[in-house]
Amino acid sequence: MIIGIMGAMPDEVDQLCARLENVTVEPYGGVEYHKGTLAGKQVVVCCAGMGKANAAAATQVLITKFGAEKIIFSGIAGNMTSKIGIGDVVIGKTVLYHDAQLDMICQNPPFLKEYTGDPALIAAAEKACADAGVKALAGKIATGDMFVGDSATKAAIEAKCAPDCVEMEGAAVSQIAAKNDVPCVILRAMSDNADEDGHEVLVVKKFSITEYVATATKIVAAMVESL
Repeated sequence: MIIGIMGAMPDEVDQLCARLENVTVEPYGGVEYHKGTLAGKQVVVCCAGMGKANAAAATQVLITKFGAEKIIFSGIAGNMTSKIGIGDVVIGKTVLYHDAQLDMICQNPPFLKEYTGDPALIAAAEKACADAGVKALAGKIATGDMFVGDSATKAAIEAKCAPDCVEMEGAAVSQIAAKNDVPCVILRAMSDNADEDGHEVLVVKKFSITEYVATATKIVAAMVESL
């Protein structure tokens, strides 16, 4: 079995790449794919880049070129719920676009308006988070090609689909995985509250992505070991 592991930014995958054994790196389509073993399992890790198009392209390459049979995406997101806080994790039970014409998108394979995380991968993520002492919520993730950093946009997304968090890649990854009948799960740590303070939280470093990534690396490694 080959497991594809993705992030949108280099910080989100660098520590994971450093854990790989028997590594080879293959550039393809502007992305470097790191092939190796993690916890004895064959994996391919990549930094897909930000946004839906980058995420979709890298997902298809992982499946078609590198033979990925399961997909795990790990990254950060803006919190949209009071159920959890900064640093906590949303596991994508359902994933959808907040900026797309869903009734048109679903006219093509996989014919869905929203995508469902693979139950076995969700269970593995929940256990890995619990073992790492990280609070996690299996919930709804909304995707769009924008950084949400103001209350008006946040309120509009809330009214449209009431997600638990908002980010820029998950639905695209999930759509392509579903189109290829490949199990997939999206993991997102809350870096900010998707409002005017988001820039300060990320840039002024109230949230440490390095600290989160260290934890996320443990979570993903534990998931891979359990599969």
